[in-house]
Amino acid sequence: MLSDLELDVGNRYSVSIFIFTIASIAFQLPSTIAVRTFGPRIWFAFITFCFGVITIGTAFVKTWRQMIVMRILLGIAMSGIYPGLTYLISTWYTRKEQQLRFALMQSGEIVVLATGGIVNFGLNQLDSKVLKGWQLMFIFQGSITAFIGILTYWWMVDFPEHAHRSFYFLTPDESALAASRIEKDRGDVTAEGFSWSKIFVHAKDPKIYGFCTLYFLQNVVSTSLGYFLPIILQGGMGFSSNKSILLAAPPYYYAVLPAILSSLVGDKFQLRGPVIVFNSVCLIVGFCMLGFSDQVTVRYIGTFLATGAYVANWAGMATYQANNIVGQWKRVFTAAVVTAFNGAGGIAGSFIAG
Repeated sequence: MLSDLELDVGNRYSVSIFIFTIASIAFQLPSTIAVRTFGPRIWFAFITFCFGVITIGTAFVKTWRQMIVMRILLGIAMSGIYPGLTYLISTWYTRKEQQLRFALMQSGEIVVLATGGIVNFGLNQLDSKVLKGWQLMFIFQGSITAFIGILTYWWMVDFPEHAHRSFYFLTPDESALAASRIEKDRGDVTAEGFSWSKIFVHAKDPKIYGFCTLYFLQNVVSTSLGYFLPIILQGGMGFSSNKSILLAAPPYYYAVLPAILSSLVGDKFQLRGPVIVFNSVCLIVGFCMLGFSDQVTVRYIGTFLATGAYVANWAGMATYQANNIVGQWKRVFTAAVVTAFNGAGGIAGSFIAG
């Protein structure tokens, strides 16, 4: 792909990655507002289907400039997924129930990413007379995503107070019961009418920027490890290129375990900050093993420890901010802003590690 599209000239490939993140950051707040305005079923179905179609279209670009345009469109389409899902989960569960649910969401994401890396590796080897391997990869991924987008309209649930409108989910009485649980827990089950002033007034809350700092620093770490782990395995540990791609997946499968366990502890004992601190210490230990040991086995084990710790912390931080934010539009604003800072941390992490 790099040579076919001339992305290997200068910093074009880096720009194609960078521009995706910028587009995503710019549209995260509007897209998260749209989740509340149009409802999860309609909005998630729309942006997921769009992401799939754009991904399919990426298979047919001919120049690096066209690739840049497609990356911008992909960033816009994806911008509402993570903050929107974070917001939706926070509306359904009481504060003491949230961390496990965030951990399950995060675990699903990393399992798909790890498996996708292996699948993409295989697809890239399947050049045909008509299409290159990288084109087949985009078509395969995009087709699955577009199909999921169509299913999302029927599969995705609405907010608790409107859950009876979802297909074959809750009755009106059950929907009222679900909403009453949230109202009893924090008294913010319904949203006020929308206005931009009701969104941006929450920018005055200093604790939101504390959460933003956590997300920024977290993604500096996760990006430096996630993007460069195959390079570390190949250049630092001596594995072949093919083995490095395959060995980069197991740490992410392992990460499901600490993510679930730490979330069970956090929900049971109502601990958020201490769990984040513990995971951060494990992260530091893992990076020390990776960076300072001369033994390949120890260094590889360090990747497991570090990956498990930072994945577990995603759920911890999502719960930490959701437990301390009250009000529907404030939840929307916070979910979007912390995710934007998360993206900025990814940009910083790519430069620091690179």
